[in-house]
Amino acid sequence: MTAGQPTVLVVEDEPAQREVLGYNLEAEGFRVAKAENGEEALLLVDEEQPDIIVLDWMLPNVSGIEVCRQLKTRSDTRNVPIIMLSARSEEVDRVRGLETGADDYVIKPYSVVELMARVRAQLRRARPAAAGLRLEFEDIVLDAETHRVTRDGQEIKLGPTEFRLLSTLMEKPGRVWSREQLLDRVWGRDIYVDTRTVDVHVGRLRKSLTATGGTDPLRTVRGAGYALG
Repeated sequence: MTAGQPTVLVVEDEPAQREVLGYNLEAEGFRVAKAENGEEALLLVDEEQPDIIVLDWMLPNVSGIEVCRQLKTRSDTRNVPIIMLSARSEEVDRVRGLETGADDYVIKPYSVVELMARVRAQLRRARPAAAGLRLEFEDIVLDAETHRVTRDGQEIKLGPTEFRLLSTLMEKPGRVWSREQLLDRVWGRDIYVDTRTVDVHVGRLRKSLTATGGTDPLRTVRGAGYALG
């Protein structure tokens, strides 16, 4: 896994559809996790912490609608975009899916090209830095496309790890990230890194951000982790 690579959870009970979706999403540069039913999906959400979920409505045991409802009522997952897939094309079904909390609704059979475009659109909202967008917080500006950071107009030199760390924090100012969550997002799940490494890089980031005389924008939350602002 490439560090910072967005994760898509595909929840689809039809093996052929699941594989086609997984193949195309990986070709688009996403990391893909797969679940074949609603119960497995709810378990994987906690393990994988996906950035986006592509969720089939008709699932065995726990339906896609119920999975969506549960995730949207949880504070830690309510902001994860969900694209609902369904063969139900009636307006009442689309409205029900959206009112349950789905961020988008795609009717089967669908165009894979269109679905990939919808996934990228949701990614721009959920992970703007990963989509190459410009982020701003107070006097700090991060341009993900040019890989430049400025504070109060002065350029700040950051190493690649500190850049990914700052972009993660800037995507959701005020959110407290645990060290484990930062390890997953910044370093990647396939690489073993001691949690104390997070503290070292946060320290380096703090030093760089305050080198021009500005106040420290990073907040340490004892026993919980770190936040921006």
